[in-house]
Amino acid sequence: MISNRFTSVALIGAAIAMAACAKDKTTTTDSAAGAMTSNDTAAMANNAAPAAPAMTDANIVAYLDEANAADSANGKIASTKGTSKDVQAFGKMMMGEHHALRVAGQALAKKDSITPEPASNDTTKAHAEHTADQLNSTPKGAAWDKAYIDGEVAMHQSVLDNARAAHDATQNADLKALIEKASPVIQKHLDRAKEIQSKLTPAT
Repeated sequence: MISNRFTSVALIGAAIAMAACAKDKTTTTDSAAGAMTSNDTAAMANNAAPAAPAMTDANIVAYLDEANAADSANGKIASTKGTSKDVQAFGKMMMGEHHALRVAGQALAKKDSITPEPASNDTTKAHAEHTADQLNSTPKGAAWDKAYIDGEVAMHQSVLDNARAAHDATQNADLKALIEKASPVIQKHLDRAKEIQSKLTPAT
């Protein structure tokens, strides 16, 4: 079974990134002053990893697609709204590599005639929309950079864990191979996000 943590924007699903990317929706209320507080930062980090049930191949492909789409979209925001050069560069990497993973996942789904279908408790899309709302409404600055990277660390760890579970759950050889190919990419993203995280000043 896949870990019950699909509640975040996650998969970036990086592992799943290999297979897909896209939907989400939820609204968020900004802090009173419009600036991101430490609570907002923690919320974004904790929201970066969605909840899931036992998954079919259709569920796995849908999850991956949502995760990849979300990470690519959030990376686009970071590429222009990030203050740190490292954060901007990381955002650009997320845009390109998660898009590529999504394209690969969609090609596999077409080849193997798998119609993506989110699991009943998969909140990846809603979480992604919620996170995007936060990223767009929060003023740029050090606190924004920290919140974004904290969320990326949590999300990539969740996606990596879920990808491993998905690899064990599916009997589809192509899907297993895709996850095996995508996992090192997700791990690379996680390692880089942690490296950047260690250099950023904690939000106050």
